[in-house]
Amino acid sequence: MKKRILLSIALFVFVALQAQDKKAFYQFTDVINLDASEIKDQCRTGTCWSFATISFLESEVMRMNKGSVDLSEMYNVRMTYPKKVGNYLRYQGKAQFGPGSLSHDVINVMAEYGVVPESAYSGLPNGDERHNHGQMDAVLEGIAEALVKNNRGNLNPSWSRAVDGVLDAYLGEVPENFDVGGKNYTPTEYRDRLGLKSEDYVSFSSFTHHPFYESFVLEVPDNFSQGSFYNIPIEAMLSMTEVALRSGYTVAWDADVSEAGFSFSNGMALLIDSDVPKDERFKKEHI
Repeated sequence: MKKRILLSIALFVFVALQAQDKKAFYQFTDVINLDASEIKDQCRTGTCWSFATISFLESEVMRMNKGSVDLSEMYNVRMTYPKKVGNYLRYQGKAQFGPGSLSHDVINVMAEYGVVPESAYSGLPNGDERHNHGQMDAVLEGIAEALVKNNRGNLNPSWSRAVDGVLDAYLGEVPENFDVGGKNYTPTEYRDRLGLKSEDYVSFSSFTHHPFYESFVLEVPDNFSQGSFYNIPIEAMLSMTEVALRSGYTVAWDADVSEAGFSFSNGMALLIDSDVPKDERFKKEHI
């Protein structure tokens, strides 16, 4: 069985960058240009993991000649948050609780719950035009902390309905079925109609604190679901990525956007030459 690729490494770039001199003048050249949907704005949310991986799945649908689709990013958020609260309770509050996750969490949702189109679940039930999860995140965190504080070994099972109620209020109720192209689907039926199979995807990483060619659970706070990655040398990862791209396959790339080489305002991620001064890295005249 062919495996598509989910990669974990501190970069998020699919363009070729060339530093022409020590002044860090960057030239961008399209080397490989694969089908992708238009860029969507995650607005004021911490859900980049869902937006990025949904874009990956949309490219997969196009690669399989199933047409162009616009899948819901907020569906994954809605189905993942209850698992985050449950995880927080199991660890008695000694775990991160927040909006962050990783690409494999979208694959997990796809496997268990399916996928839905954006038209069936926008995550904007109250007439809003832009996502803003600040209040929702605060309410959910408050609930999670209150549950931990008041758990005396006999936690009322109604907690899950309380969490669902908050999510339904802010994101909307999850549709049991919906129409696409004149046909009615459930989320799992639509996933199967698009030919998306969770078992076709595997996560790779390249870290030196674990043996190569073995799997391990990546120790980062956003890996709340304890996802496992197959560890390989960085040279092998780069080679595998290039082969995949040249063969028409896109990749989903989990990234650390707190790195010095990432710039939101410029929409760029750079592998910075240490000789380039920090105040010169993203000057407009160099980009």
